[in-house]
Amino acid sequence: MAYSEDEIIKVAPFFGGEEAVSVVRALMKLGDSTDESIAAETGIRINVVRKILYKLYDHALVASTRVRNENTGWYTFYWKLQLDQLDAFIRSRKRRTLKKLAARLEYERSHTFFTCENCPEVRITFEEAMETAFRCPKCDSPLKNVDNTRIVERLAELVKKLEEELSE
Repeated sequence: MAYSEDEIIKVAPFFGGEEAVSVVRALMKLGDSTDESIAAETGIRINVVRKILYKLYDHALVASTRVRNENTGWYTFYWKLQLDQLDAFIRSRKRRTLKKLAARLEYERSHTFFTCENCPEVRITFEEAMETAFRCPKCDSPLKNVDNTRIVERLAELVKKLEEELSE
């Protein structure tokens, strides 16, 4: 599946928020360019631009070419977007998310949960509730059984959707 420049703009915030979006837009506009020219184009400090470029590079969304200045001996890096690698990045993120969702779904299916009416942040498993004699560990109120059917259904929907997307 080929992705367009719009998709990389949607993914860019993952690498540094709005500044990453600006860096990606500058790369699309300038083509092969140095970090200095990207910083000048965006108005973002060069160290922030480099940090974003390295994050994008780590995920193969940009490539760099190193050119040595014969006079100074210093290297200049030219950066360019690799839109053809966006599909692999997105699929990798989806696989990772699918793995986490499947584990959470299994956990939700295999446990019974209890909550406290007074402490909404308390949600514990049956085993943990037994240890506290079915009393809230925070306020000592009685715990109530929770029906997690809606959570299980929603997780199952998300898992199914991601599996379908990954099988395309």
